[in-house]
Amino acid sequence: MADEIKIGAYICKGCGLGDRLDTSGLATIAEREAKANIVREHEFLCNADGVAMIQNDIDTEGVNRVAICACSRRAKTDAFSFENAAISRGNLREGVLWVRPDTDEAQETTQEMAADYVRMAVIETRFMTPPSGNEEARYENHILVVGGGISGMTAALEASKAGYPVSIVEKGAQLGGNAANFYKRIAEKSPYADPESTGVAEMIQAVEADDNISVHLNSTLTRTDGAPGRFSADISSESGSTKTENFGAIIQASGFTPYDANQLPELGYGKSKDVVTQMELEALAKAADGGPIKRPSDGKEVQSVVFVQCAGQRSQEEGHLPYCSGHCCLTSIKQAMYFKDQNPGIDTNVIYTDLRTPGAGGEDFYRSGQTKGVTFTKGQVSEVSAAGDGLSVKFQDLILNEEAAEQADLVVLATGMVPNGGVDVESLTAPQVEGEEGEAAPAEEAQEQGEFKGISVLNLTYRQGPDLPQLKYGFNDSHFICFPYETRRTAIYTTGPVRRPMDMQQAVEDATGAALKAIQAVENAGKGRAAHPRSGDLSFPSFRKDGCTQCKRCTVECPFGAIDEDEERYPMFNEARCRRCGTCMGACPVRVISFENYSVDTVGQQIKNVDMPDEFDEKPRILVLACENDAYPALDMAAMNKTEYSAFARVIPVRCLGSVNLIWVTDALNAGYDGAVLMGCQKGENYQCHFVKGSEMAHDRMSKVDDTLQSLNLEPERVATYEIAITDVERAPKLINDMAETIEKIGMSPFKF
Repeated sequence: MADEIKIGAYICKGCGLGDRLDTSGLATIAEREAKANIVREHEFLCNADGVAMIQNDIDTEGVNRVAICACSRRAKTDAFSFENAAISRGNLREGVLWVRPDTDEAQETTQEMAADYVRMAVIETRFMTPPSGNEEARYENHILVVGGGISGMTAALEASKAGYPVSIVEKGAQLGGNAANFYKRIAEKSPYADPESTGVAEMIQAVEADDNISVHLNSTLTRTDGAPGRFSADISSESGSTKTENFGAIIQASGFTPYDANQLPELGYGKSKDVVTQMELEALAKAADGGPIKRPSDGKEVQSVVFVQCAGQRSQEEGHLPYCSGHCCLTSIKQAMYFKDQNPGIDTNVIYTDLRTPGAGGEDFYRSGQTKGVTFTKGQVSEVSAAGDGLSVKFQDLILNEEAAEQADLVVLATGMVPNGGVDVESLTAPQVEGEEGEAAPAEEAQEQGEFKGISVLNLTYRQGPDLPQLKYGFNDSHFICFPYETRRTAIYTTGPVRRPMDMQQAVEDATGAALKAIQAVENAGKGRAAHPRSGDLSFPSFRKDGCTQCKRCTVECPFGAIDEDEERYPMFNEARCRRCGTCMGACPVRVISFENYSVDTVGQQIKNVDMPDEFDEKPRILVLACENDAYPALDMAAMNKTEYSAFARVIPVRCLGSVNLIWVTDALNAGYDGAVLMGCQKGENYQCHFVKGSEMAHDRMSKVDDTLQSLNLEPERVATYEIAITDVERAPKLINDMAETIEKIGMSPFKF
């Protein structure tokens, strides 16, 4: 039969496994207890001969489930990648051999660990199906870039160079964004000594000359629908015409708006024409074009200028920006050079609390400013007011710790960036708009009722709202370290100052990365594969309709907008948007959601098929559910360092802690496990969860586990949930050992047979 399950179990003897483990005994367990159809041992399973052996069994023996009992699933992924077969891994090297001492006393428990991992790997494959991919997969390689500034044009040019057609939608009448108004840019080439040409005109010319790039000026997106590989966008112009185009991926490069300096009356803005922002000084310098810069009030040539750093920034005062805008210090140094290069005798003073010059040439550019005679004063400006023929700048000198004042013809405020992120879709709360039975209504209903404030950039049709989620400062949600550019809307990427504050050079690098991510998304979508972080995964979720209670937990908890509801209110999965995290599976109270190669059963059966000694053996069992993105790698690296942890732990990697269903913990405790340790990623504002909300939701679910423990008359200490970073190489195994000590203290589970 085509769908007949035929399991091949392959046990490696390399990397010392054959020296310390009874591999023939493990083979017997795979065959007799786990019921593998074919069981083979090999001296080095990952070499060409071992891989060929497995492939031959798939081709000639009909093996369609492969259990590789060797090293961690994170190792040798290229070697152990077989098409048309479901693959599981039994971690005998990092999970057993490298975390146990090589002593006669430890031999028995080490062999027992290995036996369990072999049994678990083989059993897991029995409940897996070889992923076949999404039949709805479409390949539309056209990339949409929203915004025609430096970031948008860079992304378009880079994608075009790679052979992908691009459309730029720019709301203004010309390309270039804010940078088009700059006189010069911060130095980006060695020796980083002088301001350089912005290059904006040349970039615009390159875009206009590229046949692979189409530009829509005076245009906005009025509707964006679809999914990776098959987005549909309505592009509307000021004239009222609308054109619908299809795209494979979207890059949002909507840029920034300068902070409103009218909120800084104490610094003289709005009271004197000679108090200007950095953006306004660029216009003055551009008008002068290398000649004397004249102050706005009377056209007098500027002979003295003061730059006030962090004007309305890095401040907790109401209306101020609490963050640093990144570029402002270097921009002030650049602008001070405008004056010094025209007339070295002009007095230029940069007053700062902290001077930040990021980038390869930042320090050199600062030193060049010093060489040209720019003065840098560490101080805190309190007031700018009119005084005689100019302005008086009062400040606290932070070096001398005294009040000081300075006269100037012109004062320049470094006011920072406010991202053009669109609507804050997470600002809606349940009391504002409620659906049936009190639950929060879909965001599109809120949009129709006018609950969203602001102008939308993307006008998405997603139930979660018309734009991308934002961080607390209004920047589009994108983790700066773990996965830059990526947002919670699959195949929609952000770049430039809408993602985080940055200068032009950083924006170019940022946009190049976003273009590469968009290309990856297009290619994956065309093959029906998942995007980051499980790039290439062909599996996708399905559900058993007859068991669904229509509770909506999956649709509400999905972080990526991948689940809607059909007319009968059953979940409707959009596979192309799905990141394959399994959060929906963990949320489902009736356990009807699953993936071909990851389900309640694939994990649940591993838990159930661990050998469970009785209480008289004094060998407890600890279940460890470890996130595959941070906790599991941390344990692997601990093993590489030969860090030992309890022989009584059985580690099962999970896609995300958000995929953990409470039934796994309940079943484990009922089956006689003495404790459970759940390891997920950091949650909260500075989250490191690769699936954004998974760890947070798992912690919320596990907060209710005390009720389960109480109903079973078990101590609450038997279940612990932790946030683990990939760098917690020492902490992760210690937490397992801590649980072993806890069990030794409170005693083993009364549920043991």
